[in-house]
Amino acid sequence: MLLFIFRYIKGYLKIRVMGYSPERFLNACSHRKIYIWGITPVEGSYDMYISVSGFRKLRPIIKKTGARVVIRERIGLPFYLFRYRKRKVFFAGAVLGTAFVYVLSLFVWNIDVRGNRKYTDEAIIAFLEEQGVEHGMKLSSVDCDRIVKDIRKSYDEIIWVSASIEGCRLIVQIKENEDSEDIRNPGEETQPTAGDTEGLDSQNDTGNEVQSNQGTDIVADQDGLIQKMIVRKGIPCVAEGQQVKKGDVLVSGAVPVVDDAGETTGYQFQHSDADIRAEVTVEYQDICERSFESKEYIHQTKEQLYLKLGKRIFWLGSSGSPFPECEELTTEHRLRIGEYFYLPVSWGSRVTKPYLSSQVNYDEEQLQTILSGKYRRFADNLVKKGVEIIENDVKIYTEPDQAKAKGTLTVITDIGTGRPTSITEDIDDGDD
Repeated sequence: MLLFIFRYIKGYLKIRVMGYSPERFLNACSHRKIYIWGITPVEGSYDMYISVSGFRKLRPIIKKTGARVVIRERIGLPFYLFRYRKRKVFFAGAVLGTAFVYVLSLFVWNIDVRGNRKYTDEAIIAFLEEQGVEHGMKLSSVDCDRIVKDIRKSYDEIIWVSASIEGCRLIVQIKENEDSEDIRNPGEETQPTAGDTEGLDSQNDTGNEVQSNQGTDIVADQDGLIQKMIVRKGIPCVAEGQQVKKGDVLVSGAVPVVDDAGETTGYQFQHSDADIRAEVTVEYQDICERSFESKEYIHQTKEQLYLKLGKRIFWLGSSGSPFPECEELTTEHRLRIGEYFYLPVSWGSRVTKPYLSSQVNYDEEQLQTILSGKYRRFADNLVKKGVEIIENDVKIYTEPDQAKAKGTLTVITDIGTGRPTSITEDIDDGDD
């Protein structure tokens, strides 16, 4: 394939050799190292291919062998350009078209968001536009590291982000936290899991600096009653059946080293590892408004076609909606060359579906059904995460404008989060 491309660029000829003894002609070409290929016998003569430079060397061979050589076909880019040399507009358009495609390849024309479930593509793209990342920006101006940091900083539910450039596409891949609904009281901060020290501050609660490589304690991240403890690394500081409060050390990563007299001479630090389950109380509250908007759809739709060039939209007909209340479904197709080269040209349609809205009130039974269904889904989600519900004290209260499901649940769940090991020693200054 590569050899064919080189031949086409340089140009070559298809010739027919005729005469008394064309074999002498072929032997003479081989002796003078003139390369020929594609030899085909045709009615006592031979068709073959030869380069332009090789053809220019044939004069002495033709004179010596008495062969007759006829050019059958001229093939290659030089002959093509010579054939259409008078069509200046065509070549100017080809050059301008190539330059135009090259210029377009220097910009981002498509932002593809993948892996998102909770956050829509439109929400992520709108956020990126606020940060200056938008369609039509230069590829050289795209800072993938900054995009990753901005998304991680602004969206707590996104635990992993990747940004990369492929052709004219900016691909943003995200992973959301599927276990985001932790068993915590409202407003409580999310902390690292037990044994996780990434991102922890370099100071403990007492203000003393602690090196992250000294070890890790497991501390309680909520109040509870210890039900079960399996400690693999570290020194347990509480026992089963003991009540703990948030911040209490459950497992210490400082293992004391004692001498023969039983006195502590130092500590060996390690990262604590344990499975700790405790009985904790979880507050639950959900609200359902009594009134809601009811939609009655009209059996009449309107479809509008449009063409989009960059950020400008050209509508086929009126771009406004003739209906005061309606839902719109837009389908868009973007022009692209290959898999990764997207162009700033797209077309699509917008289907408008009208409806009449009215305010409707739920009755008591409907409110009970809605709130009960939401609670069951909440409880099922807890069970899927390994949480055991042992007591339910959630009740539904109805008010004139809304209904509330409010109460507490007593559950058995995993507790504990990692924190750099801190050692508290009583300093005796000699005063009684």
